[in-house]
Amino acid sequence: MKLFLAVLFGVLLGLSNAFPEHPQRPRPWWNPLSRLNLLKSLKPTSRIVGGYAVNITDFPYQISLSSWGGHQCGGSIIGPRWILTAGHCAFSSDKPSQRVRVGSTDRTKGGLLLGLERVVQHPEYDSGTIDYDFSLLQLEQDLLFNENNQAIELPEQDEELSDGALCRVSGWGNTQNVQESSRYLRAADVPSVNQEDCDAAYENFGGITPRMLCAGYREGGKDACQGDSGGPLVSGGKLVGVVSWGYGCAQPNYPGVYSRVASVRSWIKEVTGI
Repeated sequence: MKLFLAVLFGVLLGLSNAFPEHPQRPRPWWNPLSRLNLLKSLKPTSRIVGGYAVNITDFPYQISLSSWGGHQCGGSIIGPRWILTAGHCAFSSDKPSQRVRVGSTDRTKGGLLLGLERVVQHPEYDSGTIDYDFSLLQLEQDLLFNENNQAIELPEQDEELSDGALCRVSGWGNTQNVQESSRYLRAADVPSVNQEDCDAAYENFGGITPRMLCAGYREGGKDACQGDSGGPLVSGGKLVGVVSWGYGCAQPNYPGVYSRVASVRSWIKEVTGI
């Protein structure tokens, strides 16, 4: 018994020293389990950190995904009847209850509020590692495109994103500033980060996979945050990433981690025809 307790203590001590105090986690409002399934109670800190206010006409592909509790995640219009969001934001269902608001800068009203016909989560989505963090949402009706809602162009399968490429992330997530309301859409500009450098930064969390990419500044200060999950990361007019997870928000040496859209382009076409 003493030997068992000693071994158990050693394992627990090793785990406590292996990971930072605050585990990284997906970025919807409800803050689910961390990437390493470490149980920790995390209060939602309520949008884009270090960003600026924008109008939906400048981001007509941006949508708000909501349920009875209000806004949950972001997403991107990729076709008249299809939305791309994060896998941890919507699970496969033929009778989804979530709704999508399109064409509004205000996440609480305006634009169109549409129901979903079905949700197709990526079949290889892993809630433990947050790998393949993608879901496709099929709307109940086709969108009529106008200046407030438009589809964003997608990259080709395995299309590369150069290191340091300027990217723009948008959403209604936590601003970490009580003077900035999360009700209205905001955006921030961040550079893409070298894959090996980002993998090293997240070494204590198991690193990142080829289905992930990173964007942010070494000094921090600008990032997506809770409530931005599923939202777009755009570079060169293409949807290159989906807001997925990260250690804290806008922390130095911990860039935001996004799901790499180019890694699943063939799957998107298979499901949607787009």
